[in-house]
Formats: sequence, structure tokens, C-alpha cells
Amino acid sequence: MSTPSWLNQGSLVLASNNKGKIAEFDHLFQQLDLPVEIIPQGKLNIEDAIEDGLSFVENAIIKARHASKLSGEPAIADDSGLCVPILGGAPGIYSARYAGEHGNDAANNQKLLADLAPLRKEGEAIEGMFVCVLALVTHAEDPLPQIFQGIWKGEILEAARGENGFGYDPLFWLPELNVSSAELSKAEKNEISHRGKAMQLFKASLI
Repeated sequence: MSTPSWLNQGSLVLASNNKGKIAEFDHLFQQLDLPVEIIPQGKLNIEDAIEDGLSFVENAIIKARHASKLSGEPAIADDSGLCVPILGGAPGIYSARYAGEHGNDAANNQKLLADLAPLRKEGEAIEGMFVCVLALVTHAEDPLPQIFQGIWKGEILEAARGENGFGYDPLFWLPELNVSSAELSKAEKNEISHRGKAMQLFKASLI
């Protein structure tokens, strides 16, 4: 397989202004050791795109095209969130603004707990899954965005546990490890998370 053309362009814009995501991606990209500079869009004064898609895939593409258009560079975007089947997939694409205010993790977690409280049955776990979709565009009007999707399954706790991570990590329980996502180190999380899985698929596309 030939080297992707965008790797020869010197830089790749990361279409995110979320500090938690940027920190995780920084670690993940370091492991890939790509011959390009990864530039968070904030360093280019690029504000967040208007996410008006109805799916993770649509929103990831919207964000990647937005960053690519304003930077003139290839761009990769992440759209991710928590899906809880018993809530019809909510919070889903609205995970970051579930309680109404974008990025208010505490309020979002409280709303999720409140929504699930009347649905809980003793002895039964409530399933949830973190979803990450990465979209890579070589230019703003790229007709063939590359899509990489990772899914991380777990359960939703009744109360927060752990101090690490961000978003819904304190409520995301991993029964096979007997810890919450927020009790994992950054390295441990990146090994098994939805974002880590999507990045592994991205890495495989480069080989």
C-alpha cells in the first residue's frame, strides 16, 4: 500500500478544542510517531464547528471539513459520546451538552443519573457504550472521508467513582476490570477505550 498523500503535507489539524480529548489524542499520536505535525485547531484560532448532524459520523465529518477549510490542511475530527440503550441511545451525539450547557461534566452526569434512576432494577446492570468516530479529510471538499469507529462497552454506575478522565468517565463501569473509566490511568484508558480502538484502526490504515 502506498503512503497516504496527506502524510506528505507536513501537518494534520486536530478538529477539537476539548482539552480532555486533545490530551488523549496527544498521547495517542505520540505513540503513532507520524511524520507530520499534529496541530489542535485552537492554535490556529479555529472555533468549533456547528454540529448539526444526526449521527456521530455526520458530526465528525462536519468538524473535519470545517477545520480543513479554515486551515487549508488535512484534518481529523473526533465525534464521540455515551450511548445508553435503555434511554434510546441518549445522551448520544448530545453527550457534551446533555444538561443544556456544553462541557458541563458535573451537570451532564447528574442528569444521566436522574434519568436512569426510575429505570433501575435491583440486581440488573444498566448497559452503556462509549462511541468514537474519527473522520479524516485530505481537504475540505474531500468526497471520500476516511471513517474509523471504536466502541467501548460497559455499565452505568449509580454514583461517580474515580478522579481521572473527563465527561462520563466516573459513571462508566468496567465489570471485567472492576474499576470505573475514571479509575484508569491515561495509558490504561488509551489501551482499551473507544478512542484508542478508533485510533488503532486509523493506525492500521497507514500500513
